[in-house]
Amino acid sequence: MHAVLMGFAVIIAWVVRLLKVKSAQTCQGYAALGAFLLPPLLLLTTSLAVLWMGMDGAMMGISAGWLGDLLAGSFLSFAAVELLRLVWGGWRSLQQVRTYPLELLDLEPTKTNGRILETPALFAAQVGFWRSELVVSRGLLATLTPEHLQAVLTHEQAHAHYHDTFWFFWLGWLRQITLWLPHTETLWQELLLLRELRADRWAAQRVDALLIAEALLLIVQSTSTMSPSVCAAFNADLALSRLEERIEALLDHAPDYEEKPRSWLWLGLVLLPLLTVPFHG
Repeated sequence: MHAVLMGFAVIIAWVVRLLKVKSAQTCQGYAALGAFLLPPLLLLTTSLAVLWMGMDGAMMGISAGWLGDLLAGSFLSFAAVELLRLVWGGWRSLQQVRTYPLELLDLEPTKTNGRILETPALFAAQVGFWRSELVVSRGLLATLTPEHLQAVLTHEQAHAHYHDTFWFFWLGWLRQITLWLPHTETLWQELLLLRELRADRWAAQRVDALLIAEALLLIVQSTSTMSPSVCAAFNADLALSRLEERIEALLDHAPDYEEKPRSWLWLGLVLLPLLTVPFHG
């Protein structure tokens, strides 16, 4: 019976991705987030429920057996190993960042402390977990005008405001454990784009949107050397179409808004496996 439950969870996860994702253009905001979150969370809660019930007993007259517990234990072990790997990599990146000299970046009206990366490449990012640190390259400080630099730093302040490094660390973990599901990478790239669009909108309320767009064009060819699990970079791995979309959004002068979820009730689906526990005898 437990193997059946695990099989149902995999089938539902697969079907959800196939039904909810038709193309990157059709997934926006909470639709993309929901399609990304539901499958891995369903698999995790199903695995937890199966291990909780154990190998003994039966459910609806069908014996539990060991196969389902083996599948559940294997998936949770894989998820735990991936989580430890990402935590270790993120911790090492943060420790490396803290070896960089800390300088006061005094750009009126913004004064902020930043870690200076000694490289001629143009780079700016928030690195860390809940309380991230600003990292900027010496090349960025030497190349950009004060106005463009102010625009970049304001964009990075938006990432700190939304705690993007923290939330995308967990989203990155869910991505790693479900790379075998359809459209995982498509949804991941969509969420990264939506993260940057939100930071751009937040920054455009405080500095000229044209300056943000110009700064983006100036530094988009730079290469990030930070771990993606704990890094939100201004110029992170943008394809040409994504770059155009960000610039068009900045130049569109659309009013800022925060998309509201139509309903979070569908997330109740991920808790359904836990409701099977009382039926195990």
